[in-house]
Parts: sequence; structure tokens; C-alpha cells
Amino acid sequence: MRMLSKYGVTPKNGLVCLAGFMRIISPEFVKKYKNRIINIHPALLPAFPGLDSQKQALEYGAKYSGCTVHFVDAGMDSGPVIIQAVVKVKENDTEESLSKRILKEEHKIYPKAVNLFARKKIKVLGRRTIIS
Repeated sequence: MRMLSKYGVTPKNGLVCLAGFMRIISPEFVKKYKNRIINIHPALLPAFPGLDSQKQALEYGAKYSGCTVHFVDAGMDSGPVIIQAVVKVKENDTEESLSKRILKEEHKIYPKAVNLFARKKIKVLGRRTIIS
């Protein structure tokens, strides 16, 4: 937490951005920085949380997948959704081909979510977010 304050991130200011972090953050940290930690996940949450989301989507027979930027809470990939992008699952998709198309969308929506946060356009109401 000292490292964050060095860069101006406090429980009242700034944003912690995770991408590919692949670790569970301590409940104390999540509580202290509530609604100030965001993550990106390669699925349309709440579907297919955790690891191997593309594999899960293909095995399930999903017609659509995508990616989600969400606030981090105490659960795994369970925080309020900020923004999502949809990717159609093709008949011949592999984990790799689907992952590549999802990654392109991730690169579009993550900066949008950060921008919305920076401009104070996101309001969290319980599990929902309102974008103004």
C-alpha cells in the first residue's frame, strides 16, 4: 500500500488497474480500496469466471463470449460490471482463436473504463453500475 501512495493512489483518490494479475487480493486491501480496483476478464461475467474462460465457453457451447471490466470485490470475478464487449463464437473456434478476438476487444474497453472512472462517470449502486 505504501507503493500505491507513492504514486498518489489512496483509498479516496486514484485507481488500481489489474490485468493478468492472476492472484486473489487480500480482503483487507479490497475493503480499503473499495470501488477503486478494476480488473479485466476474458468472458461476459458472471459467466465463466476464473481460469480458462475461453475453454469453458467452448465446452459449454456458448454462442457469444467477450470480455468484462469490473470492480474487484472479495469474490473471484464477482464485482460490479463496468463495461463489456461481445464476441461471437464461431463454429470452428479454438481457445486460441477465440482468445485473440477477445483480446482485441479487451484493448478497446479497458481504456474506456479507465476514462469513465477518471471522469467520475461511474456510480456503483450495490451490484450495479450506472454510467452517466
